[in-house]
Amino acid sequence: MTDQTTERLAERLGYLDDAARRINSSLDLPATLRDLGRVLVPALADAAVVLLRDPLPDVERDPGVPAGLLIHHAQGTRLGRGGGPRPVRPDGPLAPALTRPGPPVPLVLGTPAALRHLPMLAELLGNRTLGRLRPGTALLALPLLGRKAVLGMLLLIRRPEQGRPARFDPADTATASHLATQAGLAVDTALRYSREWEIADELQRSMLPTHLPQPHGVRLAHRYLPGESGAQVGGDWYDSIPLPGNRVALIVGDVMGHSLTSAAIMGQLRTSAQTLAGLDLPPHEVLYHLDEQAQRLGQEQHLATCVYAVYDPIANRVVLANAGHVPPVLVQPDGRSELLDLPSGAPIGVGGVDFSSVELPAPPGSALLLFTDGLVESRRRPLSTGLELLRSRMATAHRHSPEHLCQEALRILPPGDRGDDIALLAAAFDGIPAEDVAYWFLQPRHETPSRARRLASHALRRWGLEGLSESTELMVSELVTNAIQHATRPVTLRLVRTSVLRCEVGDDNAALPRPRRAGPDEERGRGLQIVARCADRWGATRLGAGKVVWFEQRLP
Repeated sequence: MTDQTTERLAERLGYLDDAARRINSSLDLPATLRDLGRVLVPALADAAVVLLRDPLPDVERDPGVPAGLLIHHAQGTRLGRGGGPRPVRPDGPLAPALTRPGPPVPLVLGTPAALRHLPMLAELLGNRTLGRLRPGTALLALPLLGRKAVLGMLLLIRRPEQGRPARFDPADTATASHLATQAGLAVDTALRYSREWEIADELQRSMLPTHLPQPHGVRLAHRYLPGESGAQVGGDWYDSIPLPGNRVALIVGDVMGHSLTSAAIMGQLRTSAQTLAGLDLPPHEVLYHLDEQAQRLGQEQHLATCVYAVYDPIANRVVLANAGHVPPVLVQPDGRSELLDLPSGAPIGVGGVDFSSVELPAPPGSALLLFTDGLVESRRRPLSTGLELLRSRMATAHRHSPEHLCQEALRILPPGDRGDDIALLAAAFDGIPAEDVAYWFLQPRHETPSRARRLASHALRRWGLEGLSESTELMVSELVTNAIQHATRPVTLRLVRTSVLRCEVGDDNAALPRPRRAGPDEERGRGLQIVARCADRWGATRLGAGKVVWFEQRLP
C-alpha cells in the first residue's frame, strides 16, 4: 500500500467518523436529516434526497410495503420540493427495495443498466422529475434500514461535468452504504424518541386540568406551554381547588427532570395535593405531607418544587407556603408588583424539612401570579434577570384580569429559547363584600335550631331574598339539628350571597355525614335527604378537626 493510498484511506476513515457523529448528534428528525444532507453534500455527492415512508411508521414493528414515500429533505437540489407523497405499488418495482433490499447498484442515466432500473427510478422520483436529469447523471439509491423495517430511501446524485458522465466508484458506494446504515438507525432513534415524547406530552396534558373552577370572589386563568420540539417533556403542573368558606387553593409545581417518569410523578403529586387540600390543612402542612409521600414512594431522584396558596375572599387574605419554588408575583391594586419573599424551604422529596406559611393581605383589585421556572430562566438568561423582568412586566400591566396577566407574562419569553415547559396560574382577587356575609356562633343547645332559623330569615329579608326563606330555614334547621347532636363546642352558621346563596354549618366532629334511607317508623335519618331534595348543590368537607356541611341555592 502506497503512502498516497494510506493517506486517502485515513482521510476517508476520518470523514466517516466525523459524519457518523454528526448524523447521530440529535434526537430531532428534521435536524438529523439536515445533518445527513450536510455530511453528504458536497463531500460525497452533488445532491442528496431523503424519502421516508408516508405516513411515518411505527418503528416497533415491520409495517410491510408503504403506501407512499414523501421527500423529507433535499440537499443541493430542488427535486420534488413542495410535492406530495409518491405512491408505492405493492406489486411495483420499488416495493422489493423497501421490503427486501439488496446491495446498492450505482447507475448512470443513459446506460443499459440504468434502462433496466428505469421503472424503479420513475416510481421513486416520478417521470417528470426523472426527465429533468441529464444523461450521464450518476444515481445511487440506498435503503434507510431501521431496527425492524426499511424506513425510506436515500438518493445520491452526481451531475456530469464537461460532457463526461459522472460515476460512483466502489469506494464511494461503500462509504455511502455505511452512512446510509448510520442514517437509518438515527432516523429510527428519532422516530422512537418522537413517539415517546408524544406519549409523555399526551400523558402530561391528560393529567392537567382542562378547565379550572371559578369560585366566587376570584377570577382564574392558566397557561401551559410544552418545551420546544427538541426538549423532553417535563413535570410542570397547576391546579385550583375550591375549599369551604368560599376559599380556594392555588397550586403550581414542577417535578425536576424531563422524562415520562417526571410526568407520571407530576400526576401523583397533583392527585395527592387535591386529597390534602380536601382535608383543609394549612399550606405548610400540605407541603409537609407531600414531602412525606414522596419519601414513601422513593422519589428522591425526582424532586419537585411547589407553591401552595389559599385565598380567602371574605377575609381578603392569602396564605402561602413554598417548597423550593420560584417566588410568585403579587400585584397590588395600584399596580405595584413584588416578588414575594417567602421562606423557600426545600424541594419536595428531600425529607426532614420544615415548611412555613406566610399570611398576606390580598385586597380586592390585587392579583397573584404563580409560575414555573421555564418562564423566567433560559439558556441565555439567568433566573434573577428573568424574575426582575417578569416583576417589571407585571407592574406595567394596565389591567389585572387573569387572562391579561398571563398574556403579559408570556411576552418576556425570547423567541426560540425555550427548552423547558411552562405552567402559569393567574388569580385576580375580587373579594366578597362584608355586607354579603352573615356569620354566627351558636351554642349546642336544644333551642339552637329555632334560633338558627330566625337568624337565617332575618339575613334573607335584609338581602331581599324572602322567596328563599322557607326552603333555607328548613335546611338550616336540619343541618344545625344534626350538628348539635355531636358537637362539644359552638356550632357555626354562615350565609354568603354571591351569584348563589350558600349556607355552611360547621361543628367540631370530623365524621362526615352520609345520606341513608330512613325506615317508615324512624324519626331520624331524613335531614340530608331533605337537603339533597331542596338544594341545587350540597356537600360536606372536613375543616381542621371538624367539618362543614353546606348547600347552595340559585337566587330568584
